[in-house]
Amino acid sequence: MSRSASLVAPETVHPSLWLASQLARSSGRCIDTGFAALSSQLPGGGWPQGVLIDLLLQQHGMGELRLLRPALQALGRRPIVLLQPPHAPQALALAALGLEPSQLVWIRSGARSADALWAAEQVLRSGCCGALLLWQNHARGETLRRLHLAAQTGDTLFCLLRPLAAAQDASPAPLRLALHTAPGGIEIGFVKRRGPQRDAPLFLPLTPTLFQRHASLDRSTPAALATRSLLSALVG
Repeated sequence: MSRSASLVAPETVHPSLWLASQLARSSGRCIDTGFAALSSQLPGGGWPQGVLIDLLLQQHGMGELRLLRPALQALGRRPIVLLQPPHAPQALALAALGLEPSQLVWIRSGARSADALWAAEQVLRSGCCGALLLWQNHARGETLRRLHLAAQTGDTLFCLLRPLAAAQDASPAPLRLALHTAPGGIEIGFVKRRGPQRDAPLFLPLTPTLFQRHASLDRSTPAALATRSLLSALVG
């Protein structure tokens, strides 16, 4: 092979190819994370849309919503679905994050995880929402592949929030981040990304909000509707 041929950029051969020493170019749309240090470490320079993003949490309420806040705000008036969150959403806390409570849809699907996964797939395939945040403790590989395929039918920002222990499991998600608590912010470990391996975690300072420690139910929040009836209203 000639020297000139060896210097051909791999993305010119196929958009899914990249050098191991560089970040891949995103073949789809991305939303800026709002944090320059983080965006510079992600292919495409932001959160990818239309794919599964695996966020692995050391604990709930450690700053994951503050991390996603700039991207959620950038969605404009598009609905944001919270599916099976660990705590009932509180209107004042959401307002403190700069999110309009009327913009958010809270879905409780009952005790069966299969119902939540079914609901997530319907939301993704409908294309009616700007973002879907799904909290799950366990998810099988075939389920993750199904959700990833459903996400690719649209441009929804889809984040699956799971315990940190799930980092040991395989996932089709092109982006997997491990979030650890840290004084003044969080530390982000890059479990998987389309690019070179990064061993050192990235510290990201997060500004606390006035209501971030409140997890009690806000009585002004409308009661959650049954999963299927709510999705019927969304999909039309």
